[in-house]
Amino acid sequence: MEINLHPRFSRHSSVERLPKGWKLMIPSGESGTYRLAQLDDYARLPRTHFCHAPSVTINLTARASSANLPGTWGFGFWNDPLSFSFGFGSSAGRLPVLPNTAWFFHASSQNWLSIHDGLPGNGFFAGTFLSPRNPTWLLALMAPAIPLMAFRPISLMIRKWAGKLIHQDSTAIQLNVTERHRYSIQWLRETCLFKIDGETILRTSASPMPPLGLVLWIDNQFAAWSQDGKVRFGTLANPPAWLEIEDLEVPGFYVAGSGKERRF
Repeated sequence: MEINLHPRFSRHSSVERLPKGWKLMIPSGESGTYRLAQLDDYARLPRTHFCHAPSVTINLTARASSANLPGTWGFGFWNDPLSFSFGFGSSAGRLPVLPNTAWFFHASSQNWLSIHDGLPGNGFFAGTFLSPRNPTWLLALMAPAIPLMAFRPISLMIRKWAGKLIHQDSTAIQLNVTERHRYSIQWLRETCLFKIDGETILRTSASPMPPLGLVLWIDNQFAAWSQDGKVRFGTLANPPAWLEIEDLEVPGFYVAGSGKERRF
């Protein structure tokens, strides 16, 4: 089976081919403008046609331009759950769903992405979301209620409900991300294993529901749903920033355009 990785990037951002991979770059700029560089294999596909399901493994080498970049960056599998702009480069035209993910994720301090106490909400972490397949039309009908989350009691009530419905697991990572490291995600039906440089850092039973798409990105967004119920999202001022991805392997798949034109 072939994986076709599609570049997507905002104005003045770019996805540059390297001998063994890609360099995802966003320019410097002030807050108020969204900047994104992304590779994914699900552009213009309905979620039912996303091509990844257990058992599948992704291996890659990565490094970032700085340890404290504003916004987010990362790589892994997800179901592109949001259809509006703060969904980390999500595609318009899909109805929103609950998140299913398995990824390495770096989020600057303005973010808070955990809905469970005791799990990291920002920084660099490996983690998963496991959600039931609720009908997309149900969440679409609930979308008009989103402005009500500006009221703390309502936001806290929804957050408590989401915490019961959505399973989440993650672990913080202490690592010099400006150096090259080898990352691995093994997504099995009942388990997900995350490794860095061959060492297992997280084994979790919160294995996401398939199918999922492959995504690699860097942007200047932030989203926070904090423990006190406060909801914030937007874009951040950032210096020039980049994420290098090399030696991408998805065993069992042919990775088109990877610089490794072979079947694993």
